[in-house]
Amino acid sequence: MSAFTVRPLLEGTSLPMLFEASGSSILLSDALPEMRPEIDKHLRTGGGVMFRGFDLDGADAFRAFAGDFGHPLLTYEFGSTPRSQVTKGVYTSTEYPPHQHIPLHNEQAYTRDWPMKIWFYCMQAAPEGGETPIADSRAIFNDVPEAIRQAFVDKGLMYVRNYGNGLDVPWQQVFGTEDKAEVEAYCAKHGITCDWKDDGELRTRQVCQGAARHPVTGEWVWFNQAHLFHVSNLEPEVRESLLDIVEDEEELPRNVLYGDGSPIDDATLETVRDVLKQHTVIFPWQSGDVVMLDNMLTAHARTPFKGPRKVIVAMAEAHGQH
Repeated sequence: MSAFTVRPLLEGTSLPMLFEASGSSILLSDALPEMRPEIDKHLRTGGGVMFRGFDLDGADAFRAFAGDFGHPLLTYEFGSTPRSQVTKGVYTSTEYPPHQHIPLHNEQAYTRDWPMKIWFYCMQAAPEGGETPIADSRAIFNDVPEAIRQAFVDKGLMYVRNYGNGLDVPWQQVFGTEDKAEVEAYCAKHGITCDWKDDGELRTRQVCQGAARHPVTGEWVWFNQAHLFHVSNLEPEVRESLLDIVEDEEELPRNVLYGDGSPIDDATLETVRDVLKQHTVIFPWQSGDVVMLDNMLTAHARTPFKGPRKVIVAMAEAHGQH
């Protein structure tokens, strides 16, 4: 008898495909060799799978399971959000306040280097909310209006970040060092322009892709975080307050322009957000669930929640364009 069954988790969509234990006390790692061909197939076609009902005993077992796919787990370098390391190669999910919604995005799509695979392990499901919505990045690419899509493909995007000053993550945390020379070396290696400002804080600029071709399937995917970094992502009162503080949009904690330095208007990003919303798939977590995504084919998000919630994350299979 097989240790698992496979079916769509939700009616009407194969994202994610559910791999469910056929009995009790089946270790997820033990079932992996039998499941692996099916996992690989559904990651290519659908972009994401869920494992439910298997035994998985904590963060170290999760790390071992993710590592069994054959690639070293990645460190969270050049991060844009606060996280904490749980164990080697495993991190908390983004540590934003529970009431905040985190929009759909592909992990580290604001860089030229990103993980191809990402895993989420729900150690404790929130009693209310806290889902991890997902969406097909190929479908998003196809449904973004052609003029917007072509501008993103042709021009790329320039991400501008100003660190620290109590407004964003300190550069010391982002780069994992207090040594400015190490920061400069990292930036030089990864095609990032860095400038030390008079107050000792850091500004970086990096031109990256607005969309990309998947290296295995060859399909175009919507692959950026423009809608998160752009100033229009801020609530109007927050935007006004920040501009009162910094006086110039160049000094905002983060913003995004087209790759040639020209501005992206608010309406363009609102159109993109509408497309993202149309393709959002939401499912409830159960404690013990693991979701595995092809990070280029599938975007992820987080809904607000109440009560305790613990979801941890691992990433692997680096893909770089620098």
